[in-house]
Amino acid sequence: MNKTKLVLGIATATLTVVGAMVSQQAVAGTKAQHHAQVAGLMSKVDVLEAQLRAMQDEMSSIRAASGQSADSAKVQELDAWMQEHKAKPEKVVHDNMIFFRGGFARNDSKRNDLLTGNQFGGDNVPNVLGGGRTNKDGWYIGAGFDFGLTDDVWGLMSDTEVDAELMFEYKNFGAKHFNNAGAIVKGVGPAGVAVNPNAQNGPLCTLIQFASNDELDGITNGAGNNSCNGVTVSQFSLTAAPKIKFMKGSAFRPWIIPIGLGLHVISPPSNGVTVLNPGMMFGAGAEYALWKEIHVGADVRYHLTGRSVDGVNTDGMTAGGYLGIGF
Repeated sequence: MNKTKLVLGIATATLTVVGAMVSQQAVAGTKAQHHAQVAGLMSKVDVLEAQLRAMQDEMSSIRAASGQSADSAKVQELDAWMQEHKAKPEKVVHDNMIFFRGGFARNDSKRNDLLTGNQFGGDNVPNVLGGGRTNKDGWYIGAGFDFGLTDDVWGLMSDTEVDAELMFEYKNFGAKHFNNAGAIVKGVGPAGVAVNPNAQNGPLCTLIQFASNDELDGITNGAGNNSCNGVTVSQFSLTAAPKIKFMKGSAFRPWIIPIGLGLHVISPPSNGVTVLNPGMMFGAGAEYALWKEIHVGADVRYHLTGRSVDGVNTDGMTAGGYLGIGF
């Protein structure tokens, strides 16, 4: 349009100049010359007008052709994109996983309470209700579930996935047996007469049986067998945490748990018969895509509670491997 206006302006100026020239020549020349000059100028004006129309037609055709070609190119590009995506099946991305764990467990402190320690003796004197303190080392098994939340930390980091992890684990630190003689032992009656000298139940079992019977004879003749001569020290943990997995799309993927929530249940109970202790969990690990959606990995986790459960400290770590199945 700007070019068209420019051409029209030039033509108008040309006509104006030609008119002025005609007027001057008309005054200066003869009538015959005047007519000849006017005829020549009019023919030139006609030529200019024809050229102007031709230029306008050419510009209109160019604009139409350029607009049509641009639209046609866009349509062809869109059609090619649609055909390409129709031909390729959409890839399903698996961001969820169920995994099964197992390995080594260690508590920061040994248990030293009524049932598992030597509170009634010194460091070198056995407890009248059992042996010494429990082991720090043990083993664990567990399982968990990862649920994918975002593939790029909500737009902050590319190829970095955030999962919500829910996991449980069972830890075993061995069994303690009540092998020492106590004030009241099964097999000894009220008068100190041996009634059942072959019984192997320890003092704890004897006290439990005594509390469940109305007569003192229940200590010796009530239910008594070898199932009550020890205690297994164990711990159950339930955790929930965010898990950040790096290098999305790669077969090898490291990950971290910056902080999580943990609930720990101890067995046997503490001296205050408390069994539950909440705390925090931190972890790091890595996994490898072994075949299709089968993954193998290893991790290290640390549980921190910051306090003991009536004398029982549940702080400790686990280290082991896991097998995961993505879906």
